[in-house]
Amino acid sequence: MSRAELLAVESVDVSIQAMPALRGFSLQVCKGEMVGLIGRNGAGKTTLMRTIMGHLKPSDGSIRFAGENLLTMPVHRRAHLGIGHMPEDRGLVPQLTVEENILLPLWVSRHLGVRERLNFVYELMPEVKELGARKALLLSGGQQKLVALGRALAIGTQLLLLDEPFEGVAPALSKRLSEVIFSLKAYHLSVLISQSEHNHSRTLFDSEHVIERGANQATQPKATT
Repeated sequence: MSRAELLAVESVDVSIQAMPALRGFSLQVCKGEMVGLIGRNGAGKTTLMRTIMGHLKPSDGSIRFAGENLLTMPVHRRAHLGIGHMPEDRGLVPQLTVEENILLPLWVSRHLGVRERLNFVYELMPEVKELGARKALLLSGGQQKLVALGRALAIGTQLLLLDEPFEGVAPALSKRLSEVIFSLKAYHLSVLISQSEHNHSRTLFDSEHVIERGANQATQPKATT
């Protein structure tokens, strides 16, 4: 039985300062599916994530989420729809505590139970709870990645967009991030993960999309055994 489509990116064109960044790119993520977006630095991975989140506007194409047109919605509407985003640069507010950073998207999404979502994050990542009172600027790069993932999880009840979660992370923390992301399969979350190269996280994916110079190069469904 095929899974229902959740996110549909169809033939999207995006230019940044008159330079093409996405060229007719298409991608689908089904409910409960983990999809890999593979491409070299500069291939368009971050551009795609930012476009889905509403920070960039396509000149052509469509993006639909659960059948709704994302391109006509204000940026903040993504949080209400249950889309969580972990940007490549982590995007934490340095002067806020770890817990405050995780709570940021929940403060603008009144429909979710704040304590329930915070407890969900802490149950998945007890080490983040231990850091809760620490200022984000005092964290290591790997710890910041964990907190950024926690913030995405707090609001991402339907779909997570994880942009280069393993880049620049020590092997032990990279393994830990993989464990947390793999555990999300039990919650039937949809996850789109971008990365520059294949590594041990490849075993997470149900399918892969390869992007090069902003265009589709290959779609590789995971082989069944």
